[in-house]
Amino acid sequence: MAEPVSPQQGSFSGVFAARLRRPSTRGRRRLLIGAGVVLTAVPATLALCSGPEPGDHAPTVVCSDTGNTSLTADVDADGRLDEIHDPDRSGEGSVLFSRADDRVEVGVGEALGVWQKARGLLTSDLETRGTFGDFDGDGHLDLALFRSQEDSGDSPRSNLLVHEVRYGPLARDLSGSRSGTIRVRVSFFVAAVRATDEDRDGRAELHVFQSAGDGGYTEYIGRQKDGGLTLSEAGTGYYGHGDWDELQPGWSDFGTCVYTGPESTPSVRREP
Repeated sequence: MAEPVSPQQGSFSGVFAARLRRPSTRGRRRLLIGAGVVLTAVPATLALCSGPEPGDHAPTVVCSDTGNTSLTADVDADGRLDEIHDPDRSGEGSVLFSRADDRVEVGVGEALGVWQKARGLLTSDLETRGTFGDFDGDGHLDLALFRSQEDSGDSPRSNLLVHEVRYGPLARDLSGSRSGTIRVRVSFFVAAVRATDEDRDGRAELHVFQSAGDGGYTEYIGRQKDGGLTLSEAGTGYYGHGDWDELQPGWSDFGTCVYTGPESTPSVRREP
């Protein structure tokens, strides 16, 4: 005759066997959530990869409108001039693409890839900044892109999730055929970015304003080096929020577009 099983043993064996036969409710929930994330991410990734590709038109002129509030350039190399709007030149601008049948506007915040967005899902106070300039000197505009976490009071948080340069010509989702890193000195909040070519050597300089604590910001300047941009401290002082608005009004340092006829391609007029 078999030995009797105590209530404790029977209870333990029954529960253990039940767990082996059937996954827990929490396990099933995690499995469903994980499957949902995968199923959602795959179409999104395919949609991102299947976006409109840039053309192969030769580089065209890059110049400002007469009010210095927008920049004119063929961003996607399709032979049509597009407009970049960022009046304060703080890095919160957008590109208005000219197409044969309509006009499409894409903001720098929409330039983030699927995985770049996913990395910030559990982080609050993230901001995206981006600016356009020809950093490698090939005649096409490139995009310098940042995503970072805002300060906590006057204390900067070291959370810079994205710091990359996308080389042009750019597609209409602001992706590039190749990219490089932006080598930063600190990983603090990027409050503003802009590109200039004040020395007129054909390669733009990147100006980045990052938190320095106590509500102030330090300026860093980036130049093309080893397949990316390297930032070094500008040594221009300690800025308050918005002080960079007065450093260079509008887009005037790019030169003004000059049209000789209603359908003509503009030339550039620069101030001496």
